Order: sequence, then C-alpha cells, then structure tokens
Amino acid sequence: MVAIEQNVFYIVIAAIIVVGLIVALMQWRRVREAQTNVEFLTKQAELKKIELVERDLESKRMMSDIVLPKDQQEKLTNIRETTSDLMHKAGYLHSEINERVNRLEAKTEYAKLQKLLLDIEKKEEELEKKTSKVKGGKTK
Repeated sequence: MVAIEQNVFYIVIAAIIVVGLIVALMQWRRVREAQTNVEFLTKQAELKKIELVERDLESKRMMSDIVLPKDQQEKLTNIRETTSDLMHKAGYLHSEINERVNRLEAKTEYAKLQKLLLDIEKKEEELEKKTSKVKGGKTK
C-alpha cells in the first residue's frame, strides 16, 4: 500500500515537472519570437532612416537646381517603387512564416501532450490493476 502511494506520488511529481518543462518551453519560444521581431523592427527602422536620408538628399538636389535627366528620374522612381514593394512582401512573408511556425509548434505540443496523457492513463490502469490484485489477495 505504501509502495503504491509512493508510485502515485512519483507520477504526480513527474506530471508537475512535465508541465513545468512545457511552460518553460513556451516562454522560451515567446522570447525567441520577440527577439526575431526586434531584429525585424530594427531592420525596418534602418530602412526608414535610409529612406529619410534619400528624401533629404532629394530635397537638397531640388534646392540646388541639380536636375536629373528624365530617364534617370524614371529609373530612380522605378527602383524606389520596387524597393517599397519588396519591403511590403518581406513583411507579409515574415508574418506568414511566424504564423505557420506558431501553428506547427502548437500542433506538435498538442501531439506530445496527448501522448503523455495516454502514457499517464496506461500507468494509472496498471496501478489500478496492481492495487486490485493487492486488495484481492488480502481479502482472500
């Protein structure tokens, strides 16, 4: 009877440890995501700074009466539009990747928890069988 209580105690301790590990892994994942988001925002800020510098240079060019030929102005406009489109696509793809990674991690965690639950249920059944045998043996 004491051994069975000890086994139950160990199972409870193991379950608490597993839950603690799962919580720790989830927090670690959130920290990692936050770090990637910070890096992405830093890069966006740098690009904004570059854009502001370009605008400042462009306004200075206009003030100093330096005019680019029409074909070069068109090329510059095309480059800026392409760069803007690429930045929007990169932001969209980054958010899509994060969303898919989150879904995949949630699915794998769910599968792990289901397996763990099945293992615990099997151990509970084994313990119940053992306890019923022990009780059955004492009553006879």
